[in-house]
Amino acid sequence: MRLSQRASAIKPSSTLEITTLAKKMRAEGIDVIGFGAGEPDFDTPSNVKEAAIRAIQEGFTKYTPVPGIDELRAAIAKKLEKDNNLVYRPSEVIVSCGAKHVLFNAIMALFEEGDEVIVASPYWETFLEQIQLMGATPVIVQTDESTDFQVTRELLETAITKKTKGLILNTPCNPTGAVINREHLKAIADLAVEKNIYVISDETYEKLVYEDAEHVSIASLNPEIKELTLTVGALSKSYSMTGWRIGYAAGPAEVIKAMVNLQSQSTSNPTSIAQKAALEALTGPQEALSEMRLEFLKRRNYIVQELNTIPGVSCLKPKGAFYVFPKVSGLYGRTYQGRIISNSKDLASYLLTEARVAVVPGSAFGSDQHIRLSYALSMEHIWEGLHRMKEAIGKLL
Repeated sequence: MRLSQRASAIKPSSTLEITTLAKKMRAEGIDVIGFGAGEPDFDTPSNVKEAAIRAIQEGFTKYTPVPGIDELRAAIAKKLEKDNNLVYRPSEVIVSCGAKHVLFNAIMALFEEGDEVIVASPYWETFLEQIQLMGATPVIVQTDESTDFQVTRELLETAITKKTKGLILNTPCNPTGAVINREHLKAIADLAVEKNIYVISDETYEKLVYEDAEHVSIASLNPEIKELTLTVGALSKSYSMTGWRIGYAAGPAEVIKAMVNLQSQSTSNPTSIAQKAALEALTGPQEALSEMRLEFLKRRNYIVQELNTIPGVSCLKPKGAFYVFPKVSGLYGRTYQGRIISNSKDLASYLLTEARVAVVPGSAFGSDQHIRLSYALSMEHIWEGLHRMKEAIGKLL
């Protein structure tokens, strides 16, 4: 059977591949520590699970409106006003099957062949794949440690052409944990308004910011940028609801309407039961979220401290999310039993086979000098995983 060029060109998710491989190895009895998954190890809060059970018991198991039930859209609008200083009508909100689905709908609604969409590197690889799937062209701007991996107006200006139609922002960022500060966001907003560039702002990790970091929604900065911005969020990371598949977006009415039309002809509504659970997550007690964030903070501090003790490795302390993105290029050129470590894939492969530790090569995110480790796993596993890494790296000559 001959596949379409579109289907043949798309690449599988590197993070999901690594996670699947680690699970397969565990099923085979191999003791693997997995730093690959972008998934909290905490259970979904009990009140959220109970809301889903009630929905089943009460027979809330049928179709719902395509963009989500009215109560959930209203709760999201209220959340955006309270937390993000953004005022939207419920009709300007869409609920989809996870943030990835929201982004797919948004990119399909806004971009087409011939358009250029700017993405900052290191990036979440799905951005590039979805842009290319629509026939548009991703244009990469490279960030690094000198700006704490924050994208700036100056970087964006170098990438803008007559074909530039959009910009995807991700703050807090996967994979770097970078949080774009208010000053940079104001300058980016001014540029987007001047050039009439659409902004998709992926704020999935907004609740996971640490210490003095401030999460700012770019659409809140002024009315002009709000009219150009689609704000994307999800409950997956903040409420440990990855499997429930609930994401959302808020933005200009015509964009939301187009996304609803697309959704009506693809997936239809998100799962009815998950919507009731999401409603409880947003409107119920929030203590579990605060406890989870505090635990992530402890883990972040420990993993950064330990990574920086490894010769040839350096790691910035991220301001948000639950990833570290250490620079490991200082290890390149070293060998073990004739095996040369030349890039991030080589190192990831070596750590998996020699240390039984799964990490994601930075090349998947646009930076071959780095690897990504999630600290969304227990302190016990983090300690053991880092111990194994140190031993394996110590064998390199």
